[in-house]
Amino acid sequence: MKRFLLLVALLSPLFTIAQKKDQGPKILNLVAGTFTGDSPTASKGIYVYRFYPYRAQHAYSNEVETKNPAFIAITKDEKFIYAVNENGEGNSAVTAFAFDKTSGKMEQINSQPSSGSPCYITVDKARKNVIIANYGGGSLQVFPVNKDGSLGASTQTIKSEGMGPNHGRQEAPHIHSAVLSPDEKYLMVADLGTDKINIYNYKASKIPALTPAATPFVSTKPGSGPRHSEFSKNGKFMYNVQELTATITTYAYNNGNLAEVETVKMMPDNFNGVNGAADIHISPDGLFLYATNRGTANEIVAYAIDQQTGRLTFVDRYLTGPVPRNFVIDPTGQYLLVGTTKVIHVYTRNITTGKLKLNGDPIKIESAVCLKMFVLE
Repeated sequence: MKRFLLLVALLSPLFTIAQKKDQGPKILNLVAGTFTGDSPTASKGIYVYRFYPYRAQHAYSNEVETKNPAFIAITKDEKFIYAVNENGEGNSAVTAFAFDKTSGKMEQINSQPSSGSPCYITVDKARKNVIIANYGGGSLQVFPVNKDGSLGASTQTIKSEGMGPNHGRQEAPHIHSAVLSPDEKYLMVADLGTDKINIYNYKASKIPALTPAATPFVSTKPGSGPRHSEFSKNGKFMYNVQELTATITTYAYNNGNLAEVETVKMMPDNFNGVNGAADIHISPDGLFLYATNRGTANEIVAYAIDQQTGRLTFVDRYLTGPVPRNFVIDPTGQYLLVGTTKVIHVYTRNITTGKLKLNGDPIKIESAVCLKMFVLE
């Protein structure tokens, strides 16, 4: 009897781990927007893959052909995908797709022209509007969403003005992201060209939906080039990564107001290469932040987040291969996937330390520039 009890005691942790795995998601959908091309190996549009947690395996599911879907957004109910078609000023658009998450099939519904060259797109939770950021042309646009998921003609265009000290990159406004606050009452708009984060009131059912907030903007360091932003899981902080200086600024957030807490450098003091910081995301548990840097670094950098102050502590840095743009952390927090020039690299993530380990089974797809992931079952 004693031996039996000892055996039960030894095996019970294993049963607990297995039970936790069974309770977690079994299959995830990975959706990838790409830069497209004409070569035989070039990407052709938006791709869907199955990803299997606890095995770190993936399988191709489906694709739809569309030109340069450089950034995508998926509705809360996962029934529609919206993509910008970044084809240069005068030729760009925003496109709506019906999405069957079970089969991975996408079917184009309609498309609307953009007033500039768009690089970012977001859709609100209520599926009232799609908002795009036009890098070329330096403007925001709002498109109403119809009940069938199709896009109406643009109801609002806001064009920025100004420039920055880096004349090669900041000769004019370049809107690079438009991120809704957790309560979706405000929109935070990073303008790489003018070193500003513009702040707007957002009312989904109104026309115009966007109006300047009481404090209409905060400025980043001159020449820094703000790019992408992410809110903390508790909603108390917002983080912005600056492309030109590869820095990350922490802001205390309160009801549409941003107050700078600190700015940290992604690269060590002895780094003399070219910066090209790109994307920023926080782990599902809210404890760690990651950001990519392209240029000559080609790294992803990890930080621990102080839950009280929002300040960042450096954890480690990891080589990714050429041009790491967008990345995604899976909903279980166990994996981090980074899109590069030739493949999507899969990293196993230590949820306790935040450290990464490269998995040897990459997803072979060229120029994956926007990754989204959600639970299938």
